[in-house]
Amino acid sequence: MRRFAVFVCTVAYVGFFPFAPGTVGSAAGLLVYVFCRSAGLLYLEIPIIAALFALGALLTSHVEKALGCVDPGPVVIDEVMGMMITLAFIPVGWGGMLLGFLLFRALDVFKPFPARQLERLHGGFGVMSDDAMAAIYANLLLRGAHYLAPHWMS
Repeated sequence: MRRFAVFVCTVAYVGFFPFAPGTVGSAAGLLVYVFCRSAGLLYLEIPIIAALFALGALLTSHVEKALGCVDPGPVVIDEVMGMMITLAFIPVGWGGMLLGFLLFRALDVFKPFPARQLERLHGGFGVMSDDAMAAIYANLLLRGAHYLAPHWMS
């Protein structure tokens, strides 16, 4: 079970990238988003987000035991989910995707209220919840940018 949990929560070991695993995990999330959009699978955004949240919440405790620490850096399933939430239901092109990526990374690092408090929740639920909150903020900011500059974002 631990090997499976490590594989899933590190997103096929992407999280073991030697530097900036959160940024690399967010880039992996961007690739998942691009795949869904280019394949016309918009209706799968919510089920994918829900599945990522559930898997991360359920399996992270196994990864913590396997790696011997709390909220291990290689766990990047939360970043993949965060990028999916950031870009959900906003018709953006490459410029909008880049802005969404930058907004999510900044908010994930700074953790505005209540993201930092959510991070303190026990186990995988806390690991996933703080990124979900940061991504919701990023989504709202991206929506505002899309409203103000729709031609640049599309």
